Amino acid sequence: MTVETPEQLEKLHKIGQIVAQTIRLMGSHVQAGITTKELDEIGRAYLKSCGAQSAPELVYNFPGATCISVNHEVAHGIPGNRRIQPGDMVNIDVSAEGDGFFGDAGYTFLVEPVIDIQRHIATTAWKALARAITQVRAGQPLNVIGRAIEVTAQENGCSVILNIGSHGVGSGLHEEPLFIPSFYDESDTRTMHEGMVITIEPFISSGAWEVEEAADGWTLCTTPGFYTAQFEHTMVITKSGARLMTELPAAS
Repeated sequence: MTVETPEQLEKLHKIGQIVAQTIRLMGSHVQAGITTKELDEIGRAYLKSCGAQSAPELVYNFPGATCISVNHEVAHGIPGNRRIQPGDMVNIDVSAEGDGFFGDAGYTFLVEPVIDIQRHIATTAWKALARAITQVRAGQPLNVIGRAIEVTAQENGCSVILNIGSHGVGSGLHEEPLFIPSFYDESDTRTMHEGMVITIEPFISSGAWEVEEAADGWTLCTTPGFYTAQFEHTMVITKSGARLMTELPAAS
Protein backbone atom coordinates (compact mmCIF):
# COMPACT_ATOMS: atom_id res chain seq x y z
CA MET A 1 0.00 0.00 0.00
CA THR A 2 1.03 3.60 -0.57
CA VAL A 3 -0.41 6.17 1.82
CA GLU A 4 -1.86 9.05 -0.15
CA THR A 5 -4.02 10.99 2.32
CA PRO A 6 -3.89 12.08 5.98
CA GLU A 7 -7.07 10.06 6.57
CA GLN A 8 -5.36 6.86 5.45
CA LEU A 9 -2.39 7.60 7.69
CA GLU A 10 -4.68 8.22 10.65
CA LYS A 11 -6.53 4.92 10.12
CA LEU A 12 -3.26 3.01 9.76
CA HIS A 13 -1.97 4.53 12.97
CA LYS A 14 -5.21 3.68 14.78
CA ILE A 15 -5.11 -0.01 13.89
CA GLY A 16 -1.37 -0.07 14.56
CA GLN A 17 -1.92 1.19 18.08
CA ILE A 18 -4.66 -1.38 18.66
CA VAL A 19 -2.27 -4.12 17.55
CA ALA A 20 0.53 -2.84 19.78
CA GLN A 21 -1.74 -2.52 22.81
CA THR A 22 -3.06 -6.04 22.24
CA ILE A 23 0.52 -7.36 22.41
CA ARG A 24 1.20 -5.34 25.56
CA LEU A 25 -1.93 -6.70 27.21
CA MET A 26 -1.25 -10.31 26.23
CA GLY A 27 2.37 -9.94 27.27
CA SER A 28 1.36 -8.82 30.75
CA HIS A 29 -0.28 -12.24 31.19
CA VAL A 30 2.64 -14.32 29.89
CA GLN A 31 3.66 -16.50 32.80
CA ALA A 32 4.21 -20.13 33.64
CA GLY A 33 0.92 -22.00 33.87
CA ILE A 34 -1.20 -20.03 31.43
CA THR A 35 -2.22 -21.76 28.21
CA THR A 36 -1.63 -20.25 24.80
CA LYS A 37 -5.40 -20.50 24.23
CA GLU A 38 -6.03 -18.37 27.31
CA LEU A 39 -3.54 -15.79 26.03
CA ASP A 40 -5.27 -15.82 22.65
CA GLU A 41 -8.67 -15.21 24.22
CA ILE A 42 -7.29 -12.16 26.01
CA GLY A 43 -6.13 -10.82 22.65
CA ARG A 44 -9.39 -11.70 20.94
CA ALA A 45 -11.48 -9.93 23.57
CA TYR A 46 -9.36 -6.78 23.38
CA LEU A 47 -9.49 -6.63 19.58
CA LYS A 48 -13.27 -7.02 19.70
CA SER A 49 -13.56 -4.26 22.31
CA CYS A 50 -11.70 -1.95 19.92
CA GLY A 51 -13.89 -2.83 16.94
CA ALA A 52 -11.03 -4.65 15.21
CA GLN A 53 -10.88 -8.11 13.64
CA SER A 54 -8.17 -10.72 13.79
CA ALA A 55 -6.40 -10.54 10.43
CA PRO A 56 -5.23 -14.19 10.38
CA GLU A 57 -8.81 -15.35 10.90
CA LEU A 58 -10.24 -12.84 8.45
CA VAL A 59 -7.74 -13.41 5.65
CA TYR A 60 -6.57 -17.00 6.08
CA ASN A 61 -9.16 -18.65 8.35
CA PHE A 62 -6.36 -19.24 10.86
CA PRO A 63 -7.45 -21.28 13.91
CA GLY A 64 -6.83 -18.49 16.43
CA ALA A 65 -7.10 -14.75 16.82
CA THR A 66 -3.34 -14.37 17.24
CA CYS A 67 -0.21 -16.37 16.50
CA ILE A 68 1.59 -17.69 19.58
CA SER A 69 4.84 -19.60 19.00
CA VAL A 70 6.83 -21.25 21.80
CA ASN A 71 10.51 -22.19 21.82
CA HIS A 72 11.53 -23.87 18.52
CA GLU A 73 8.21 -22.74 17.02
CA VAL A 74 9.17 -19.55 15.20
CA ALA A 75 5.95 -18.23 13.67
CA HIS A 76 2.27 -18.94 13.04
CA GLY A 77 1.87 -21.05 16.19
CA ILE A 78 -1.74 -22.13 16.83
CA PRO A 79 -3.12 -21.23 20.29
CA GLY A 80 -4.21 -24.30 22.22
CA ASN A 81 -4.00 -26.18 25.49
CA ARG A 82 -0.21 -25.96 25.78
CA ARG A 83 0.78 -24.45 29.12
CA ILE A 84 3.63 -21.99 29.24
CA GLN A 85 6.54 -23.40 31.23
CA PRO A 86 9.36 -21.71 33.19
CA GLY A 87 12.17 -20.85 30.79
CA ASP A 88 9.98 -20.69 27.68
CA MET A 89 10.44 -18.18 24.87
CA VAL A 90 6.99 -17.01 23.76
CA ASN A 91 6.48 -15.07 20.54
CA ILE A 92 3.18 -13.22 20.17
CA ASP A 93 2.38 -11.93 16.70
CA VAL A 94 -0.78 -9.85 16.36
CA SER A 95 -2.22 -8.58 13.11
CA ALA A 96 -5.63 -6.98 12.84
CA GLU A 97 -7.99 -5.14 10.52
CA GLY A 98 -9.92 -2.02 11.35
CA ASP A 99 -11.91 0.20 9.00
CA GLY A 100 -10.30 -1.48 6.00
CA PHE A 101 -6.68 -1.10 7.16
CA PHE A 102 -4.24 -3.63 8.59
CA GLY A 103 -1.54 -3.44 11.25
CA ASP A 104 0.99 -6.12 12.18
CA ALA A 105 3.49 -6.42 15.02
CA GLY A 106 5.31 -9.07 17.04
CA TYR A 107 7.21 -9.41 20.30
CA THR A 108 9.17 -12.22 21.96
CA PHE A 109 8.61 -12.62 25.70
CA LEU A 110 10.99 -14.53 27.98
CA VAL A 111 9.64 -16.50 30.93
CA GLU A 112 11.88 -16.74 33.99
CA PRO A 113 14.27 -18.35 34.61
CA VAL A 114 15.95 -16.94 31.50
CA ILE A 115 19.32 -18.27 30.37
CA ASP A 116 21.97 -16.07 28.79
CA ILE A 117 21.56 -17.36 25.22
CA GLN A 118 17.83 -16.63 25.25
CA ARG A 119 18.38 -13.07 26.38
CA HIS A 120 21.20 -12.64 23.87
CA ILE A 121 19.04 -13.85 20.97
CA ALA A 122 16.14 -11.61 21.99
CA THR A 123 18.36 -8.57 22.47
CA THR A 124 20.06 -9.16 19.12
CA ALA A 125 16.71 -9.46 17.35
CA TRP A 126 15.60 -6.14 18.86
CA LYS A 127 18.88 -4.49 17.85
CA ALA A 128 18.47 -5.85 14.32
CA LEU A 129 14.99 -4.36 14.07
CA ALA A 130 16.15 -1.00 15.42
CA ARG A 131 19.14 -0.91 13.06
CA ALA A 132 17.04 -1.85 10.04
CA ILE A 133 14.54 0.91 10.85
CA THR A 134 17.35 3.49 10.71
CA GLN A 135 17.97 2.47 7.08
CA VAL A 136 14.40 3.17 6.00
CA ARG A 137 14.01 6.22 3.76
CA ALA A 138 12.27 6.98 0.49
CA GLY A 139 14.71 6.46 -2.37
CA GLN A 140 16.82 3.89 -0.52
CA PRO A 141 17.29 0.37 -1.94
CA LEU A 142 14.97 -2.07 -0.20
CA ASN A 143 17.81 -4.51 0.37
CA VAL A 144 19.49 -2.26 2.96
CA ILE A 145 16.92 -3.63 5.41
CA GLY A 146 18.22 -7.17 5.02
CA ARG A 147 21.82 -5.98 5.13
CA ALA A 148 21.25 -4.24 8.47
CA ILE A 149 19.62 -7.33 9.93
CA GLU A 150 22.29 -9.71 8.63
CA VAL A 151 25.18 -7.56 9.83
CA THR A 152 23.67 -7.24 13.30
CA ALA A 153 23.24 -11.01 13.51
CA GLN A 154 26.80 -11.66 12.35
CA GLU A 155 28.27 -9.14 14.78
CA ASN A 156 26.52 -10.95 17.63
CA GLY A 157 27.30 -14.52 16.60
CA CYS A 158 23.74 -15.31 15.53
CA SER A 159 22.06 -16.66 12.41
CA VAL A 160 19.07 -15.30 10.49
CA ILE A 161 16.11 -17.35 9.29
CA LEU A 162 16.39 -17.16 5.52
CA ASN A 163 13.01 -18.37 4.29
CA ILE A 164 10.70 -15.99 6.20
CA GLY A 165 10.91 -12.22 6.27
CA SER A 166 9.21 -8.85 6.25
CA HIS A 167 6.46 -7.72 3.86
CA GLY A 168 4.17 -4.99 2.63
CA VAL A 169 0.97 -4.31 4.56
CA GLY A 170 -1.78 -1.71 4.79
CA SER A 171 -4.89 -2.31 2.71
CA GLY A 172 -4.21 -6.05 3.05
CA LEU A 173 -2.29 -8.22 5.48
CA HIS A 174 0.36 -9.26 2.96
CA GLU A 175 1.01 -6.96 0.01
CA GLU A 176 3.83 -5.97 -2.29
CA PRO A 177 6.65 -6.10 -1.52
CA LEU A 178 5.63 -9.65 -0.53
CA PHE A 179 9.03 -10.78 0.75
CA ILE A 180 11.74 -8.58 2.25
CA PRO A 181 14.56 -10.93 3.28
CA SER A 182 16.51 -10.72 6.54
CA PHE A 183 19.76 -10.95 4.57
CA TYR A 184 21.47 -8.83 1.93
CA ASP A 185 20.39 -9.77 -1.59
CA GLU A 186 22.45 -7.74 -4.04
CA SER A 187 20.21 -8.84 -6.91
CA ASP A 188 17.18 -7.16 -5.29
CA THR A 189 16.78 -3.87 -7.19
CA ARG A 190 13.56 -2.72 -5.53
CA THR A 191 13.46 0.78 -4.04
CA MET A 192 11.54 2.25 -1.14
CA HIS A 193 9.15 5.03 -2.05
CA GLU A 194 7.36 7.68 -0.06
CA GLY A 195 4.17 6.44 1.55
CA MET A 196 5.04 2.74 1.19
CA VAL A 197 3.76 0.69 4.12
CA ILE A 198 5.87 -2.27 5.26
CA THR A 199 6.70 -4.41 8.24
CA ILE A 200 10.21 -5.14 9.38
CA GLU A 201 10.46 -8.39 11.34
CA PRO A 202 13.89 -10.00 11.76
CA PHE A 203 13.96 -13.63 12.88
CA ILE A 204 17.25 -14.10 14.73
CA SER A 205 18.40 -17.56 15.84
CA SER A 206 21.08 -19.30 17.86
CA GLY A 207 22.08 -21.30 14.79
CA ALA A 208 19.06 -22.24 12.70
CA TRP A 209 18.84 -20.94 9.13
CA GLU A 210 15.45 -22.17 7.95
CA VAL A 211 11.99 -23.09 9.21
CA GLU A 212 9.76 -25.92 8.11
CA GLU A 213 5.98 -26.21 8.33
CA ALA A 214 4.74 -28.50 11.08
CA ALA A 215 2.17 -31.25 10.59
CA ASP A 216 -0.63 -28.87 11.66
CA GLY A 217 -0.19 -27.01 8.35
CA TRP A 218 0.47 -23.67 10.04
CA THR A 219 3.29 -23.58 12.58
CA LEU A 220 6.78 -22.78 11.27
CA CYS A 221 9.52 -24.47 13.28
CA THR A 222 13.27 -24.94 13.45
CA THR A 223 14.91 -28.13 14.61
CA PRO A 224 14.38 -28.44 18.39
CA GLY A 225 17.26 -27.09 20.43
CA PHE A 226 17.62 -23.72 18.70
CA TYR A 227 16.40 -20.44 20.14
CA THR A 228 14.82 -17.88 17.81
CA ALA A 229 13.35 -14.44 18.51
CA GLN A 230 11.23 -12.09 16.39
CA PHE A 231 10.22 -8.49 16.85
CA GLU A 232 8.10 -6.59 14.34
CA HIS A 233 6.84 -3.10 13.58
CA THR A 234 4.53 -1.72 10.91
CA MET A 235 5.77 1.56 9.42
CA VAL A 236 5.22 4.11 6.70
CA ILE A 237 8.25 5.17 4.66
CA THR A 238 8.87 8.90 4.36
CA LYS A 239 11.62 11.08 2.88
CA SER A 240 13.11 11.50 6.36
CA GLY A 241 12.78 7.93 7.62
CA ALA A 242 10.31 5.46 9.06
CA ARG A 243 7.10 6.56 10.75
CA LEU A 244 6.07 3.77 13.11
CA MET A 245 2.43 2.77 13.25
CA THR A 246 3.06 0.35 16.13
CA GLU A 247 4.81 1.17 19.38
CA LEU A 248 6.23 -1.53 21.61
CA PRO A 249 8.57 -1.59 24.64
CA ALA A 250 12.23 -2.34 24.03
CA ALA A 251 13.36 -5.93 24.58
CA SER A 252 14.45 -6.57 28.17
